[in-house]
Amino acid sequence: MTTGRLLIGATPLGQPSDASARLVAALASADVVAAEDTRRIRTLAKALDVNLAGKVISLYDQNEASRVPSLVSEIEEGATVLLVSDAGMPLISDPGYRLVTACIEAGARVQCLPGPSAVTTALAVSGLPVERFCFEGFAPRKKSARISWLRMLAAEPRTCVFFESPRRLPDTLRDAVDALGTDRRAVVCRELTKTHEEILRGTLGELAEWAGDGVLGEITVVLAGATPSADLDTLVAEVNALVDTGARVKDACAQIIAANPGAPSRRELYDAVLRARESS
Repeated sequence: MTTGRLLIGATPLGQPSDASARLVAALASADVVAAEDTRRIRTLAKALDVNLAGKVISLYDQNEASRVPSLVSEIEEGATVLLVSDAGMPLISDPGYRLVTACIEAGARVQCLPGPSAVTTALAVSGLPVERFCFEGFAPRKKSARISWLRMLAAEPRTCVFFESPRRLPDTLRDAVDALGTDRRAVVCRELTKTHEEILRGTLGELAEWAGDGVLGEITVVLAGATPSADLDTLVAEVNALVDTGARVKDACAQIIAANPGAPSRRELYDAVLRARESS
């Protein structure tokens, strides 16, 4: 079996000192460093006082497919390849997915060096519920697609995280007000962990007004989940009323969930109905 491996390395969002000891060691020892931007990884290595002993190659969206076969071959021949993006965890709205899946299909060892992520960092400082959350990547660029996407989130009960460019953020927040209402809670995180980090919490209406004059920097948005329009006991009663008219429990749950944005999951409601019926 080959001793080669792929290391997925999380890089600092802003402060070089956030780099893990394992990432520092990997930068110094990897045979190949596949970086989204070779200039950025060389700048990080210099800040960490690390000598990049291996070769450094670029791996970004436009060239990833063509780079993958040779990288997999090198791993099969025993090389250690370190995959890094510009900031945070590779693959999370960054290059690397094709390489990882190709390594797995080839039976090569894939390991992760955990570390910074804009998604979890934004969630941690948001002050919004984070027991359950979803990540939506980048907001759609085109207005029509963005509005459809926001309407889909109108009934999403989980806290949602997404990325947006500073240039499009004002339009996205205005569209969010139209689709989700002015009072929906949200947090805009700008330049996370960097010198000019800014965390703005408020309603979509307040944040849209703030962004109206323009925004600079890397942006991560945390959006509060939809507030259930009825509590669980009320929903259970509505399901039972439908069941009493001849509906199946499963179908009744689906109908009630569809009619109540922000309601619990269908499984959660179904289990609550069964518990209520067993105790009655």
